[in-house]
Amino acid sequence: MGKRLELKARILPDGGAFTVFGRDAWALSELIAAGSSGCTPLSHPGPRWSAYVHALRHERGLNIETVTENHGGQFEGHHARYILRSWVEILSRSDAPVLKAVA
Repeated sequence: MGKRLELKARILPDGGAFTVFGRDAWALSELIAAGSSGCTPLSHPGPRWSAYVHALRHERGLNIETVTENHGGQFEGHHARYILRSWVEILSRSDAPVLKAVA
């Protein structure tokens, strides 16, 4: 099994750095990549989206909008779409190489 994902980030323009790990880090990365279209458990399968979003909101102070959407099909019902409304800068991530400027 691989090492769990670790992201170091900050809320722009002047938020302090924070670190998230594992599934919370994965969810933040997915929310950033999705932009204004957001993420749903249908488009970005993950077992506990509501828990990831709760942690990111309440432990890290991120503004994440929840939009309830209906869906049809054999198991008709509704689902949530999560849209990151905070501007977030990723400072580092454990699955990416560290880039250094060369003078």
